[in-house]
Amino acid sequence: MSAPSKPNARPVESKADLVAWFESGCKPPDSWRIGTEHEKFAFTLRDLRPLPYEAHTEGPGICDLLEGLKAYGWKPVEEAGTLIGLTCPTGGSVTLEPGGQLELSGAPLETIHQTCAETTNHHLNLKTVCGELGIGLIGLGFNPKWPRADIPWMPKGRYDIMRRHMPRRGALGLDMMLRTCTVQVNLDFESEADMVRKVRAGLALQPLATALWANSPFSEGKPNGFLSYRSHIWTDTDPDRCGTLPFAFEDGMGFERYVDYMLDVPMYFVHRDGRYIDAAGQSFRDFLDGRLPALPGETPTLGDWADHVTTAFPEVRLKTFLEMRGTDGGPWSRICALPAFWVGLLYDKAALDEVSQLIKGWTAAEITALRERVPVQALGTPFRSGTLGDVALEVLDIARRGLARRARVNSQGRDETCFLDVLLEIAESGRCPAEEHLDAYHGRWNGSIDPIFVEYAY
Repeated sequence: MSAPSKPNARPVESKADLVAWFESGCKPPDSWRIGTEHEKFAFTLRDLRPLPYEAHTEGPGICDLLEGLKAYGWKPVEEAGTLIGLTCPTGGSVTLEPGGQLELSGAPLETIHQTCAETTNHHLNLKTVCGELGIGLIGLGFNPKWPRADIPWMPKGRYDIMRRHMPRRGALGLDMMLRTCTVQVNLDFESEADMVRKVRAGLALQPLATALWANSPFSEGKPNGFLSYRSHIWTDTDPDRCGTLPFAFEDGMGFERYVDYMLDVPMYFVHRDGRYIDAAGQSFRDFLDGRLPALPGETPTLGDWADHVTTAFPEVRLKTFLEMRGTDGGPWSRICALPAFWVGLLYDKAALDEVSQLIKGWTAAEITALRERVPVQALGTPFRSGTLGDVALEVLDIARRGLARRARVNSQGRDETCFLDVLLEIAESGRCPAEEHLDAYHGRWNGSIDPIFVEYAY
């Protein structure tokens, strides 16, 4: 979840200012960048429990991990005097999710090779700090062992507001906050038309990405009946701010149409003077008119709008860039595979043309049906005359050719297609990572979930 936006005190004078804010993200292709975000669960090696914020008599806290990372040049970020994150002078940040999940929000980089180097360096630093503290890290889509009541809350103001509001709108919102991890990639667009094509491609193919990365088949130590339980959780989190955005496939989709959507998403908060003011359920339209109950008489700034945009959670989220949000957390190799997948499809014009042609006949109803079925069936989800696994092979071939045409090579002369290898193995087998975990659970793990914390830890 996003930190508060950088302060922007410019007043919002009209809806046109909100549209212009999105338009400001348009960039020429030579300025496009890749920003990769990944979350992981931290746990004590002694008993596999999630870390509380502060150290205690039985073990370390997540704050010790943040303090340890400061030795590598990361600068502290505080809220009300409490260390809640870190920033890197060269770009990127480390933040805490509500249940102590640790997230790296990577710097905007030119190539996936650079993303891989950033990820590797981050995890090597973490391994050193974690080794000294007796902490483990694992990438999964859902906490496989601990019930919600055993997950400590992190001391961040916006989470207190969301914690109160979530149960009013869905049964699984608190599980989303406390027990899920994801990997996402942030990408640029050239124009409004380019944004629309990328949003449509992203929304149509997000169920496929969910299937390839499906990695959350366990809850509280047992199989939960899903392959991506994380993905299922989003279907019962908050209907006002989640989903597949069917309007994106209609005529008239553009920046203004997305502004209208965001104006209809109820607010969570307003950030003022370092603190969060509860505005849960209130209307940004009223805020524009100076009638917000939480701040009567005040009107918003562009910073308030930027913050509000972060409180919607569709499968593809528009800011001044695009966030591709549909995948479970996973191991090192699949972190770098995600930008490879989407960059190959969306940053090469010929590849985007092919994808647009592929999905041209898909209906919003079909995409919604995929979104509902994939958490259970992953690549085995029926689709038209075959399965989603058949589509995966075709889409990965498009991505591979898109990356090959980019021709961004590393010091060994390898291009970015190498990062797709792990996905090709999954697609060719027709089996997602969750199915591998289930085989182990019913086989060599003898019905215990604990070995996953050893075999799949970073």
